[in-house]
Formats: sequence, structure tokens, C-alpha cells
Amino acid sequence: MPSRMGVASSRRAALALSPLVRQARRVRKRMLTLPEPLGERSGLEHAAVGTGLLRLLVIGDSTAAGVGVTYIRDALPPQLAAILAARRGCMVAWTVWARTGATASVTAAELVPSAPLEQDVALVLVGVNDVLKMTPRQTWRANMDRLVDALQKHLRPGGQIVLAGLPNLWQFRGFPQPLRALLGWHGRALDREIRQIAKRRLGVTYVAMPPVSGLEMFAEDRFHPNAAAYRALAAHFAAALATHG
Repeated sequence: MPSRMGVASSRRAALALSPLVRQARRVRKRMLTLPEPLGERSGLEHAAVGTGLLRLLVIGDSTAAGVGVTYIRDALPPQLAAILAARRGCMVAWTVWARTGATASVTAAELVPSAPLEQDVALVLVGVNDVLKMTPRQTWRANMDRLVDALQKHLRPGGQIVLAGLPNLWQFRGFPQPLRALLGWHGRALDREIRQIAKRRLGVTYVAMPPVSGLEMFAEDRFHPNAAAYRALAAHFAAALATHG
């Protein structure tokens, strides 16, 4: 049973955070809601030479889905597949398995079970929604472990899970202070947890998100990446896979 001191401390923390929780709700209500992009959620990228096949699964939240662009051809998955096909000299069959608003828990319980099997690389993009919901670190860690456990069953022998780091929400100017500082702090805490998961799990790699360079990399909602940002992310993850893959 928790001590009186612990209960009192929790109550004080909740009272201190309540204005920020209300501020977060107001910001989310005002934020422009963008749709997921148009187009097929799977495709095949051909290489100029080579006959091999690499299966790429991109799974997770709205960034995985490509929110921020009109057509999926400008989103991360097909752009990453095109770079991998050119660099590896093989065909890349890519699939998007994502949902706007998905948390780690939702991804593990609702998205992974129906995802395609026999994948070579699974890129996981989740976390921002957990930051916005202030998911506790212990809960986040347990959910991410469940996600990795479930996803490993969808890989071919020797397949790789890539955990994308969380973006630094301190750089997201669409959030006012002091909310932005709180989200940045909590995001860094959750990011440290997935770094540790990758260190202790075989076949799991952590790749940090690149820093946000400016407002020109955001979509019109000032929250999601735009086409230029997705191109940069594709190059970033392709370079990381060349190192770790």
C-alpha cells in the first residue's frame, strides 16, 4: 500500500500538471486535422540491377501513415523503399501498416496482429501520441516490449526491427510554453526507454530522429512532416540501415 507521503506527493504532482493537461487539450482541439494520404498502402520499388527482394514494413502512427502530404508517394515508406532499392541493388516490397493516433499499446494490440508476415525490415514509428497522453515510462516500456515481441513473429529469420526515436517536441513551435517544455522532457524520457530496449533485444536497432531544422519542414498543421521532411527522413533511415543492416 502506498505511504501517505507518496500519495500526497502524487496529488501535488497531479495538481501541478493539471493546468498543462488543460492547455494540451485546448491545443489539440485547435490543431488542424490532416487526413492520411491518398494512394495504395503497398508497392514495389525496382532496382536498375539485381533480382533480390527485400520486404519492408513501416508500422505505427500518423508519421508512418504519411500524414502531412496529399499522396502517399511523397510519404516516408515509398521514398525509403526507393533509396534502399537503389543502394542494395534489389527490389523492395514496401507496406504501410499505420493509423493516425496510434500509441504503442494500440500498435501492439491492434495493428501488429494483422500485419503481413515474412518481413525483412520492420520500421516502427510510435511515441508522440504516448507523449501527448503522458503515458508513464513503465507503461510505455511494457507496451514497447509487447510490440517488439509481437512484431518479431512477423519477421523472416534474420529480420530486423528498427525503433525510430522520438522527435524532440521542444522544437515543435505549434505547442506553447510551458506545455512544450513538458512534452520535450517527457519525450526524452520515453526515448531513453526505447534506446535501452534496443540494447537488450537481439535483432532490434534504435535510430534517433534527426533534429527539426525549421518551420519549412512542417506540414500546414505545424506538427506533421511535409514532403521535404519525409524525403530527409527516408535518407536518414536508409543511411542508418546501411550501417546497422
